[in-house]
Amino acid sequence: MSTTTTGPEASKSPPASDERLAGSHRLSTILRRPEVGAAVAALVIFVFFATTTSAFVKPGGASTWIFTSSTIGIMAVAVSLLMIGGEFDLSAGAMIGTTGLTTGILMSEYGTNVWVAILVSLVIAVVIGALNGILVMRTGLPSFIVTLGSFFVLQGVNLAVTKLLIGKVSVSGLQREDGYTQGQQVFGSFVKINLGGDLPLTIYAATFWWIAVTAIATWVLLRTRAGNWIFAVGGAQNSARQVGVPVFKTKVGLFITTAVAGWLVGMLSLFKTTTVQSTTGVGQEFIFIICAVVGGCLLTGGYGSAVGAALGALIYGMVQQGIVYEGWDNDWLYAILGVMLLGAVLVNNWVKARAEAVK
Repeated sequence: MSTTTTGPEASKSPPASDERLAGSHRLSTILRRPEVGAAVAALVIFVFFATTTSAFVKPGGASTWIFTSSTIGIMAVAVSLLMIGGEFDLSAGAMIGTTGLTTGILMSEYGTNVWVAILVSLVIAVVIGALNGILVMRTGLPSFIVTLGSFFVLQGVNLAVTKLLIGKVSVSGLQREDGYTQGQQVFGSFVKINLGGDLPLTIYAATFWWIAVTAIATWVLLRTRAGNWIFAVGGAQNSARQVGVPVFKTKVGLFITTAVAGWLVGMLSLFKTTTVQSTTGVGQEFIFIICAVVGGCLLTGGYGSAVGAALGALIYGMVQQGIVYEGWDNDWLYAILGVMLLGAVLVNNWVKARAEAVK
């Protein structure tokens, strides 16, 4: 005789699991990762250039695009944090030249100790970054406008003040200065790996800094209270303030972070090439933003990934050098960057919509 259980006992029975729902959950989790699209794109681009030109994967060729990706990647990661926080910094590129010129002039023209010169340029970067953040927060003006103004100020100072102080617009021959080798060990050193080709694979200090910056930024975003604040102020600033998030401190800190990243790239470039121009870094600010967007950052803030931005920089480095090895006109780089930006925005919006739909 069979019986049917009813009442409380029946309500306690666990519902039967549906494999389709489990699959949707896994798909949603994957799609909602900001860096997924950039990882796929990086793989496709690498395979394309690796199969169409042998120079791309040779140690000598790989050394070039890895270094390019590294310097762009450091800035892209810092810019991605700022974009996740809902702001932009158009002075980031000019900051590279400003800090490089400051260090170079202090060492070559005034005989300043290398570490004192580096520290002075770092302090200048922190002050400018803090001013950008304070102006944005106190005036309520869009960060696009504030940092655009900072960009023109820095560009003018780099040209006019440098010419006023040393009678030219560039600093060169820094390797002859006392203490240069000390700075080079930290910012301009390299490791050569012999893989059997004509040239060894050269990994510069910038690559190690890039990896470290990406790892630290990822840890901050995913494992710290500050990371939660960054996502909160970018996604809903007013709501974040109402629940106790220190909006002012968080956003000013993000602007300082971007400025410090510009200082770091300025030092890496200066101690690798031993020269710096007044125009160094100018025009690269949009490349940093493109790399961050390609890496999954939304222009509206509140969403993104440091790893994705690093992958976006890797894509840029591979495309820039791949065009050279393919023998294409270099002018196509900017057309490709434009397509990458538009494509990334469309794909990011589509992926986010799909992820929401399959929850």
